[in-house]
Amino acid sequence: MLDAIAGWPVGAWLRASDIAYPLVNAAHIASIGLLLGAIVTLDLRLLGAFRRHPIGHLAPPLVRVAAAGLLAAAVTGLLLFSTRPTTYLENPAFLAKLALVGLALLNAMALRLHPWWRSGTYQGEAPGTVRAAVAVSLVAWPSAVVAGRWIGFLQ
Repeated sequence: MLDAIAGWPVGAWLRASDIAYPLVNAAHIASIGLLLGAIVTLDLRLLGAFRRHPIGHLAPPLVRVAAAGLLAAAVTGLLLFSTRPTTYLENPAFLAKLALVGLALLNAMALRLHPWWRSGTYQGEAPGTVRAAVAVSLVAWPSAVVAGRWIGFLQ
């Protein structure tokens, strides 16, 4: 399967192009910026920052921006992965990044399933279980970014 990914024409094109790979890499970083910026803003609000702005007003657009950032980061990340799949899978920083993204996604899904969140009313302060998920989010997502930046140093 790795040979098929490595032989994918788009991966070969990215490896051969002096312009395409840096542009996809830049798009990946911009996507991560959207994702992280939206998540951290929402997480901080859930912890009590920006109290003048109701969670009910902030949450829907921030969740949509985070989802768009995640989708774009996944697509661009797959494109980057296709350039050297075996090398990436042997890189401990890449594996750590995947694990951290997985943890962050599971945490986000658990938060979305929480009754307080699902109610959509966001009445009162976030309960302790939501605040705990927010704490995990504030550690997992930035840690995934750090692991991602570390990939190039462990090749």
